[in-house]
Amino acid sequence: MTRSILDMTRIAITALVLAAGPAAAQTPSTGLPPLIDREIFFGDPEYAGAQISPDGRHVSFLRTNRGQLNIWVKGREEPLSAARPLTADSTRPVTGYFWSQDGKYVLYVQDRGGDENFHVYAVDPTAAAEAATGIPPARDLTPYGKVQAQIVAVPEATPGHVLVALNDRDPAKHDVHRIALATGERELVFTNDENIAGFTEDRDGRLRLGTRVTADGMGSEVLAIEGQSVRPLFTLTCDIFRSCAPLRFHRDGRRVYVVTAAPGEDLTHLALYDLQSGAWEKVESDPEGQVDFGGIDVSDATDEVVLTYYVGDRLRIYPKSAQVEKDLATIRAAVGDGEIRPGASTNDDRLRIINVVSDVDPGATYLYDRASGRVELLFRSRPNLPSEHLARMEPVRYAARDGLEIPAYLTVPKGVEPRDLPVLVMPHGGPWGRDVWGYNGLAQFLANRGYAVLMPNFRGSTGYGGRFLDLGNEQWGTGTMQHDISDGVAWLVERGIADPERVGILGGSYGGYATLAGLAFTPELYAAGVDIVGPSNLATLLSSIPPYWAVIRKTFDVRLGNLDDPEDAARMRAQSPLFSVERIRAPLLVIQGANDPRVTKAEADQIVVAMRERELPVEYLNAPDEGHGYAERVNRIAMFAAIEKFLAAHLGGRYQESLPDEVAQRLAAITVDVDTVRYEPAAAAAGDDAAPVRFAGDAVRAGSHTYAQSVQMGERALEATATVSVTEAAWEGKPAWLFVETTQGAMGSGTDSVYVDRATLAPLRRVVHQGTAVIELTFGADSVTGQIQAGPQQMPIRAATGGPVYMEGSALRAALATLPLEAGHTASIRTFDLMSAAVREQVIRVIGTERVTVGGAEREAVRVEMKPVDGAAGAAGFWIEAGEPHRLLKAEATLPAQAGGGKVRVELTAPES
Repeated sequence: MTRSILDMTRIAITALVLAAGPAAAQTPSTGLPPLIDREIFFGDPEYAGAQISPDGRHVSFLRTNRGQLNIWVKGREEPLSAARPLTADSTRPVTGYFWSQDGKYVLYVQDRGGDENFHVYAVDPTAAAEAATGIPPARDLTPYGKVQAQIVAVPEATPGHVLVALNDRDPAKHDVHRIALATGERELVFTNDENIAGFTEDRDGRLRLGTRVTADGMGSEVLAIEGQSVRPLFTLTCDIFRSCAPLRFHRDGRRVYVVTAAPGEDLTHLALYDLQSGAWEKVESDPEGQVDFGGIDVSDATDEVVLTYYVGDRLRIYPKSAQVEKDLATIRAAVGDGEIRPGASTNDDRLRIINVVSDVDPGATYLYDRASGRVELLFRSRPNLPSEHLARMEPVRYAARDGLEIPAYLTVPKGVEPRDLPVLVMPHGGPWGRDVWGYNGLAQFLANRGYAVLMPNFRGSTGYGGRFLDLGNEQWGTGTMQHDISDGVAWLVERGIADPERVGILGGSYGGYATLAGLAFTPELYAAGVDIVGPSNLATLLSSIPPYWAVIRKTFDVRLGNLDDPEDAARMRAQSPLFSVERIRAPLLVIQGANDPRVTKAEADQIVVAMRERELPVEYLNAPDEGHGYAERVNRIAMFAAIEKFLAAHLGGRYQESLPDEVAQRLAAITVDVDTVRYEPAAAAAGDDAAPVRFAGDAVRAGSHTYAQSVQMGERALEATATVSVTEAAWEGKPAWLFVETTQGAMGSGTDSVYVDRATLAPLRRVVHQGTAVIELTFGADSVTGQIQAGPQQMPIRAATGGPVYMEGSALRAALATLPLEAGHTASIRTFDLMSAAVREQVIRVIGTERVTVGGAEREAVRVEMKPVDGAAGAAGFWIEAGEPHRLLKAEATLPAQAGGGKVRVELTAPES
């Protein structure tokens, strides 16, 4: 049977669980339990991630080897002490692995430094260890640079092969290949030109279904895959963030299990779809009517669904046969309290891995033998963890300001009255995810230090139905998603649990964004904030997302916003904490991974620079060998040591002063002197030694020109006429050229006035009037400041540029005409984009002369190109009159792909007057 995505997710989560170590003997007089060594919470586990091989011969697990989590294996009847390592990665933990269907190979995935370009490796657990490494040789099945491999299936019918999706042909799309485990030979199965984001195979290992986001971004379209062809089957009205998708084929090969919701139906349910008849059969929904469908577990022996589960306040399991009900009862009697989470099983269903966890126990792993009823303890992941000193996690509810009920989890320190406590609010990441009940190492760590911890499932969280999820659309930062977090603080204060002067906020990814938003938009609430890999500017976040996320970009457009929509862009700018940084009062600790492909280092650099320039308290950690979160053990412990000390200084909790030498050295290495941070969003193109641009201001001539403007998007075109006048002027006593562009068209009239330095043509001041909107910008040596006024709404603009920048418009077009118009001339230029507040490195190249027809006449022109060095959309071409006065004759620029790949054209229509 094919291992499910759920199984793989469990493996990865289990592998990153927090480890055990010695507890300090100190018992404070405050009533709190002893201070527990941070190594207990954040070191590597003693054991984790157990699996049984499909043939039942071996048990595998994760354990430290060469300083990192690696895969170990033992015979099923052997003791743990007889286990031997299969991998020996000394630079990064192995966190995801599984067995081939015949038990001959262990397969694992690994990236480099957190870049998420995963490779798939195969190792024979019975092979002899190599003398040089002490482990059996491993084969890289996907040995390609800057390519991400995704496991599609490990089919039972073809145990010697796996289906793997690779984006080596197109970074935005993954094609499916069949790869031989013994040789690494690959065969193309499906060329993905259909923007498919997920694939489903049948019991025979044949690729049968593909799932992609619908054009509106709010649903999922399921396609039948027939060789290299596809045909639409059905559309799901709930999107991928609600886990609406095919799960697996029924054993009859004709029907497929699907998680879906009917139009207007709030909660998702499990259904069967018949590919031959097109008929739907509803199988099951939450018996308590509270949450979305959770998932299924399927027998490896019979391919029948043996249980379903739902995640409400706690995990609820529903067995589907008397045998499974008996199994659960037997296991429960043997393991006692805790949530039972079934793991991998053998192909005959006789043996199964069982994980048992609770809020105060990170868990024990058992091997259950159905034939004998024996429940054998394999290991405890952190045997030295003093569970008796941990705090209970309680499901709670509170009312948001509009009356909506918000589910949350509250952990109150053990041994103290829940009164006037320092509090940490921990928003989850995603944001399209949720927190669940169980062991949370960070919450327990903070509770042990004396903090109450609130984990709110704010609107926009998944699992609570479509309405609750949709209520979060476009509500980041200044909207109701953040209000729900703020209202959680108010609830804690009203109940007397929180000391209102000692409330902090901490989170990762979206939780890091919510931290920045909390400090910027509700500065009165928080005394400190910790941002872990959180975005500070929504425009640069969306502009830098990995190319393989393009298939779900439309969903982002709906749930967050579309940068190509001016209203969305303005709203997202207002929701970006970077542009309200002057409101921040509380100290901030920023933590980033240099290789993060999701939330890039620029997000951290921007906010650090902005706070430093305003002399606001900010600290910064940046690990050069990490990505979206800290996975390496020493980095992880160093990070939490810094967090612990930071919070103690600003919220008054306890902290452990001792620091092992290796951790102290690593912390020093990843701690950044904020005075050295520069916001450099783009580096020069590899191999491009273009010198910085030098314009010749004395080549500009006063006068006026008229141009026809056109924006073409598909079948739609917006036409306008623009008159550009150039006059000598002065700005704040400096000689300047004043460019005034007056436009008239279907969108109304507007003016764009730009003062530029008369010698260098660098912009000094720009004022744009369009309808009731006014944009005012002032350009400094290394910054752009100003504001956007749209009706009653005013948005400040403060961007550090790290040097002079230019902006697209009539002034820059005229400046380009002053360059040496010789073929091959190259220069670099830095431009500033208003909507994203991003600086982009561009390369200017003079291509050569061409004959063009403009204004009804043919003219000799010099073609000049300007392209972003990072390869992003936005290339532009300019045709400049070859002879004096070197006027701009026409210009063309491409729109981003999200805007339909259209073009903007400007063409001279009248001669100089």
